[in-house]
Amino acid sequence: MKKSHSWFIAPVIAGFLGAACQSAHTQSQQPQVIAVPQDEMSKAPGVGAPAVGDSTPMMQAPAAETPTGPTRLTYNACTVEGPYIAMTFDDGPKPGQTDRLLDMLKERGIKATFYVIGQNAVAYPELIQRMVAEGHEVGNHSWNHTAFTKAGGAGVASQINQTDAALVAAGAPKPVTVRPPYGATNTSISKRLNEEFGQKVIMWDVDPLDWKHRNSARVTAEILKNTKAGSIVLAHDIHATTVDAMPATLDGLAQKGFKFVTVSELVAMDRPQLAAKTPAVPSAPKPQ
Repeated sequence: MKKSHSWFIAPVIAGFLGAACQSAHTQSQQPQVIAVPQDEMSKAPGVGAPAVGDSTPMMQAPAAETPTGPTRLTYNACTVEGPYIAMTFDDGPKPGQTDRLLDMLKERGIKATFYVIGQNAVAYPELIQRMVAEGHEVGNHSWNHTAFTKAGGAGVASQINQTDAALVAAGAPKPVTVRPPYGATNTSISKRLNEEFGQKVIMWDVDPLDWKHRNSARVTAEILKNTKAGSIVLAHDIHATTVDAMPATLDGLAQKGFKFVTVSELVAMDRPQLAAKTPAVPSAPKPQ
C-alpha cells in the first residue's frame, strides 16, 4: 500500500466517527468532523455494492447488550481471572513492517492477533503463512477497509467472504473473529457476523491513535498507561512508528506483569462475574 501524507476531512454521519479504527468508546460522543489520513481509507470503491432493495442501517448509538453468554455480540475487553491481555494489529500485512513486528514477537515468545485486509493477504501470502506458523491468530478486517455500515447487506457479505477466502488460500484457518473497519458496526450487522459468518466482533478498549500520531514514544506511553487486565489493545502494523514502539511497549507491559494471549484465548477466559475481584493492573513481579 502506498503511503500518502495528504489529509482530508471526512464528515461523520448518523453518529459514526470516521477516524480510522477509532476507539470504540468514542462512538457515544456527538457527531463531529475528524481529520483522517488518506492512507487509512479504502483506495477503491467498496466491493459488492448494495443490491437493489437491500439496505443495512447506518450506525446507531450502541444499545446495551448482555455482557456474557451466547447473546453477546461484540467485545471491547474481557473480564479475566489473571493479568491477561490481547495485542491486536490492523490493516496489514505490510512487508518491511509486519515482518519486523513478527521478529519482535517471536523474540519475546508473544502471541498476537492480526486483523488482516483481504487484498493484502492476496499480495503477501508469505506473511500470513508466517503468522500462522508462529502461533498468531489471524482475523478478518474486510477486503479493502470499507465501512460495513455503508456497504449494505450484500457488500458486507462480499467483504467477509472475499477476505475469508484469501486468508484460507494463504494458509490460515477460516477466521473466527472479525474487526469491522473504523469500528463501524451496529446491532444488526454484528448479529449477522456472529450468526451467519460465525465470527465474533472484536473491538478494543486501548487505542493509542497510532494512525494519527506517528510518534513511537507516544504510542508506548498511551498503551502502558491505559492497558488493564482483559484489555484488547489496538495498533497498526502498517506504520513504521508503531512497529518501532513495540519493543518498549511489549517489554513495558511484561514488566507490569501482563501476560499475552490471542483474542480468541482472551474471549474464552471472559468471566464478567469476576469484575469485582479482578485487579485492573497486576502488581509488578518482585525481584528474584
